[in-house]
Amino acid sequence: MNENEKQMTEAESLSIISGMINHARNRFSETGHLYLLWGVVIFVCCITQFIMLYFFKNQNAYYVWYATWVVVIYQFYYLARRKKRQRVKTYPDEIIGFVWFTFVICSFILVYILIKNNSVNAINACILVMYGMPTFLSGIILRFKPLRIGGIICWLIAISAMFTTYQYQLLLLALAVIAAWIIPGYLLRAKFKKEN
Repeated sequence: MNENEKQMTEAESLSIISGMINHARNRFSETGHLYLLWGVVIFVCCITQFIMLYFFKNQNAYYVWYATWVVVIYQFYYLARRKKRQRVKTYPDEIIGFVWFTFVICSFILVYILIKNNSVNAINACILVMYGMPTFLSGIILRFKPLRIGGIICWLIAISAMFTTYQYQLLLLALAVIAAWIIPGYLLRAKFKKEN
């Protein structure tokens, strides 16, 4: 093999690798499914708990949140199935997975600390701060502006939540998931369908 053939082979190899990387980067793999699912479930839980507290004075209204465990089980199943079908796992997919994993761990620890310190009224505000972080970062990683805006809205609503009672914080939380997960989820789904 002469020098020209060697250079051509290296150039072709680099071109092929570069093409594969660009294809993986440009092929939008986020369907918006989990954003929509979690957005709708949390919205329904917030509204249901608010109605049970406000109209029926039911102090066990928080039991409605146990429905989220069904969604957690479904999410594990959905992600396992998606992983089997996925040909290439992109770097952004991997990073977003770690961002949301960090969110879950930090949220559990934070809620535990707040409950232990009798700071129940601050739980929803802190959760809104936490929601904003992975939503905003996902928007940065995916280069998707609606998620970034949704994260910022979560932070702004978190500030206002500190000036309201617990039951009205549930309405603010419902508003936040519309802005951060439901609307971006629909937009992600539309973008996915258009590009795939």
